[in-house]
Amino acid sequence: MQNKNTLDDNAKHLHITIDPTHFSNFYEILQSGFIVRCRVGVSIKALLCEQFGLTPEYVVERISTIFLDGKPVDDIESAIIKDGSRLALSAAMPGLVGATMRREGVYASLRSSITYEEKHSNYQSKEGTVTIKLFNLLMEELGPIFLKRGIFVTFPAMATFLTKQPDNFWKACKEILLDRKPVVYSILQKSNLPAQCDWVFLTVLILN
Repeated sequence: MQNKNTLDDNAKHLHITIDPTHFSNFYEILQSGFIVRCRVGVSIKALLCEQFGLTPEYVVERISTIFLDGKPVDDIESAIIKDGSRLALSAAMPGLVGATMRREGVYASLRSSITYEEKHSNYQSKEGTVTIKLFNLLMEELGPIFLKRGIFVTFPAMATFLTKQPDNFWKACKEILLDRKPVVYSILQKSNLPAQCDWVFLTVLILN
């Protein structure tokens, strides 16, 4: 788990305002995993709806597959997010594997031995962190929400991402701020972020 103060104390804040045509460049980060601060000790449903602002209808109809700490989840009201939990969210996946992993699907019984079951119910709500991964259509639909809210990415992962971006990505960036100060993209393109930081707190605003 990541301590909230440790994240804040060892993070540089990078803000990017970008044209929507290049938002898909961030899919790599959204799929590989990022950390968000939130209240833990709550159910998955409470996290998604009350803290991330998703409607219950969206969660039921769109997020068909959920993994908590590596195990598929059926009951999102009883499964509890702990400090340091890993949460993977996906829309419907094709094939038998997708059907088997689908939340409360007709084939859910085939993976009963690995389905997530909550062992306790007396968790205390508190500030913490969770690692989130988004897959397929949810990267496009939920990615802007998390990026606007702000996510933590490790320095090595962020540095690798920045150095791989082509020139047309940087030309699509309308504003780049590092610790709230304007910075030229060539500094980021060469991964000249301060070496002493462990984390990058990334916020991205997608222009309409």
